[in-house]
Amino acid sequence: TVANGGLIAGRDGVLVVEGLMTPEGARWLAGQSRALTGRWPTHVAITHYHADHVAGVAGYRADGAQPVVHATGETVDRVLAALPPTPLPADEARREALAQVVAPDGGAATIDLGGRRVRLVRRRGHTASDVSVEVDDPSIVFTGDLVWNGMFPNYVDAAPTKLAAAVQALRRSRTTTYVPGHGAVAVDADVARYLDMLGEVERAARAAYVRGTPPAAAASAFALPASLGEWAMFNKVFFERAFAAWARELGAGRG
Repeated sequence: TVANGGLIAGRDGVLVVEGLMTPEGARWLAGQSRALTGRWPTHVAITHYHADHVAGVAGYRADGAQPVVHATGETVDRVLAALPPTPLPADEARREALAQVVAPDGGAATIDLGGRRVRLVRRRGHTASDVSVEVDDPSIVFTGDLVWNGMFPNYVDAAPTKLAAAVQALRRSRTTTYVPGHGAVAVDADVARYLDMLGEVERAARAAYVRGTPPAAAASAFALPASLGEWAMFNKVFFERAFAAWARELGAGRG
């Protein structure tokens, strides 16, 4: 699966969150749906176009099932066109799964599963086509890769200022469970720590940009303060990607 996913069930249907990395991972999660609810997923929500969140979507179409796929138009276009940073090889089953997609491109969409309504909210920051998947009762937010819990995020397509703003926007004032794209299930204190970490990266990246320090050199000298606790590194280049993303944004602003 690589990325986190999940299930949201109502009387009339089950929505599965994320297409995941492989069809085998998607079939496994669909099997959990059948075991827990007695039903195969009727809907799929994809939070963005990176491979670990979409590449396996065809696995939900096993045994003739055809769940409705919800994703942004940009996510579908980028996946089918095999665009960087994670170009996927052509796959007819994936293309068929994404051939008829319901897109929350107007800003938000609501799915009624029968006694449980799910909102898909357009956001941006991790990529230009992020979607959060939200339930009010109980209060749960699937954040996609806008939030990583205890893991340093991938800035490869990030717009850093929009990322922090999107994380602030999806926080709720009441007790809420947050399901991040990667890392353990989170509560508000975890999201607050994540925002503090993003702030540390911003301060260091802005200072490096003013000094004219290249992102690679700035990243090699950077360390998160011990007060923020442990942050696992999914990939050793992620610090450099973060500084490069900030350099892009700051350079664009100066232009």
